[in-house]
Amino acid sequence: MTDMPVNNGIVNPDPWHYLYRMSFYRLLIAATDPFMGSMGTNATDSPIWGLPLQLGWMLTSGRLADPTGATTCGLQTGDTMCISHHSWWGCQNYFVSVLPFLSAAQQGLLGAVQIQMQAPAGVMDYCTTYAECAASYPDAMAKWDAFYQGLKAAGASPLAENEKKDALLGLFWAAQMASTYASAACKAKQSSYSSVEVAFLNSWLNSAEYVSAAHFQSNLQKSAMFITPLPGRILKDGDSAPNIADLSTEENHTLSIFSWMNMVNNMLGGSLVRMWNSAMCSVQTREKGREMLEQLLLNPGYATGTFLSIVTGMSTGC
Repeated sequence: MTDMPVNNGIVNPDPWHYLYRMSFYRLLIAATDPFMGSMGTNATDSPIWGLPLQLGWMLTSGRLADPTGATTCGLQTGDTMCISHHSWWGCQNYFVSVLPFLSAAQQGLLGAVQIQMQAPAGVMDYCTTYAECAASYPDAMAKWDAFYQGLKAAGASPLAENEKKDALLGLFWAAQMASTYASAACKAKQSSYSSVEVAFLNSWLNSAEYVSAAHFQSNLQKSAMFITPLPGRILKDGDSAPNIADLSTEENHTLSIFSWMNMVNNMLGGSLVRMWNSAMCSVQTREKGREMLEQLLLNPGYATGTFLSIVTGMSTGC
């Protein structure tokens, strides 16, 4: 925290610079690790690791750059560490970087500190303090607060370690999904992208419904498995998975599966997500769900029909 800029005694970081958002995650992981014993014995077992990996992919794939072409923010010809406030991805990530960071400070995890985010000149769309974010996005901030409170209380919990872990992951994903729903505020920024990229980002949002309901432990190792096969560039008109020539077999497979999951859910009027949510009703079924998601997303030989039939059976058994 002492490396952050200070203005009149208030810590004043710039969330439109990639390294500051990465710093938020680094500080969050360090502050919460003492309470993460139920996650495992490795230093990288915290579920928060999924967030910096996600942000790293957004940067390297060009998704944090200005899609309008009005500035060189995020481009190789400009400041490569700049996050454009015109970027839908940069906006969406604001809700899963700045909001959890402000909540952690409010919950006392970062020491006695006041924080106000810098805002781009003339841009008033983003909350910059805990109070502002709590007023604008009360559900998201309340759920991040509940996650940190749950973490601090976990040591005294009488639950078995696997149940404690499952409960904490439930709180973590509830907060992350509340932030994701709050990022609907970014929707207008989608107009700067191709219809193919917009279809992908919507299927990417939809995929979060499945991993969150299964209480996926988004540690470093597991997150890397799911993030590595995401498309390494912004999609453009004419891109059609699984036949995008300059993307890898794994990237094409991921795009196809994301698209299939979104299409089936839309065809069923949203009931695939509802069935999945009702199937993820116990520690045991969530474990099974995590295994199924790994097979579906990472094993090209896994039949999508198998996934559908198992989900249908599991949802009626709860």
